[in-house]
Amino acid sequence: MVKGLENTPAKKPSRWQFFRRKPRLPVDKRRALIAWYVVIGAGIFTPLFYLIIGSDHPLVIKSFPDPFVFNNGTRVRLESDWVARRAEIKDLLLGTEYGTMPGRPDRINVTETSTIDLGGGRTLHAVTLTVVPSNATPAVSFNFTAWIYVPSGTGPFPAVVKVGRDGDGFNVPAMERGYLLACYDNKELDPDTEGYDTDGPAQVAYPGHSWGSVAVWAWGAMRLADYLLGEPWVNTGTAHVPSIDPAILAITGHSRRGKAALLAGALDERFTMTVPSGSGCGGAGSFLVLGPACETIATMTSSTLYKAWFKEDFGRFAWNEAQLPFDQHFLRALVAPRLMLSTDALDDFWANPVGTQAVYDASMPVFDFLNALTRNGIHYRDGGHDQTLDDFGVLLDFADKMLRGIARDGDFYMRPFSFTAPVNYAAPA
Repeated sequence: MVKGLENTPAKKPSRWQFFRRKPRLPVDKRRALIAWYVVIGAGIFTPLFYLIIGSDHPLVIKSFPDPFVFNNGTRVRLESDWVARRAEIKDLLLGTEYGTMPGRPDRINVTETSTIDLGGGRTLHAVTLTVVPSNATPAVSFNFTAWIYVPSGTGPFPAVVKVGRDGDGFNVPAMERGYLLACYDNKELDPDTEGYDTDGPAQVAYPGHSWGSVAVWAWGAMRLADYLLGEPWVNTGTAHVPSIDPAILAITGHSRRGKAALLAGALDERFTMTVPSGSGCGGAGSFLVLGPACETIATMTSSTLYKAWFKEDFGRFAWNEAQLPFDQHFLRALVAPRLMLSTDALDDFWANPVGTQAVYDASMPVFDFLNALTRNGIHYRDGGHDQTLDDFGVLLDFADKMLRGIARDGDFYMRPFSFTAPVNYAAPA
């Protein structure tokens, strides 16, 4: 446990102390992983497993790799070293897991399609963003839709970007508390396919990149940030131009969209707060610490499931996680020293809640190194796989407290599992 963090609940006792055999015999990690996925991952015995063994005893494939070690084997010593190491980590994650991504386009044209008066001075603006990758070939372009919920007042407003449509009513509490909420249709950039892959408009326009759907959706969030922040390559014409406080720009999303939100927040430092919800494998969950019935690289990269989300050859690490040179603590660490908050549910086995706590612990030395311990948050609630209004309320509370100086009560540093993550490194002195 990291010193200096308050509001940490007491560790839960194991449900099977009486039945545990000591000492444990050595385990063939590969065979154990296969058995774990086939038997527990199938969900058949999950309730019994959880009741008898508990969620505090995940399968550990290996210890977390040290994020402070450069590719040449030397180690970070100074904060200036971390800038260079951070660039290496970005290249490693994109080159291995998510696929390479293009930079910003030459131009974005914004067209307002509708304006709705929501009452009380609040408005909803629907806009179409037309992305022009190169001014040399302006006919090569593609569109996606965004919805901007603007609270009463003149701004500048703190803002939250949400990956996907707002089908959960998050706009109501956001605007009530003075936040602008901007959502976009990520599937217009690349379709959310299952069991097959097809090139979406963004991939067709940028054929020289290996990005999967998660990276495309994350890139779309960055383009929405271009518009919200009034970047010079954005042509708004007669469309509504929101007044945004650039110091308070959060990004969130749930499940697969949570993976995209975390990737966007890790790569784009204009996002001052990153909040993935139930993001699991390829998000805030671990590849190396697997709880019962959680998603794995094997499920994520299966040709009958979600292979299109990741780089084409990422599936080579299925059943072979021990060969991974990283885990998702590398991605979480890229957010530091900006605000990071993951929100998850204790019964959301698929999203690996215990593995998410392990990744949180493994990223903490980086936040410690950058003097940002309290900026790395984690929150759990009872229940299953969803992003609820309560989850969104925790997001707003954390942003209010850490970015706006508004006193908010909340447990932002929860560690409900007694499991100790295999972290064998510390922040450089």
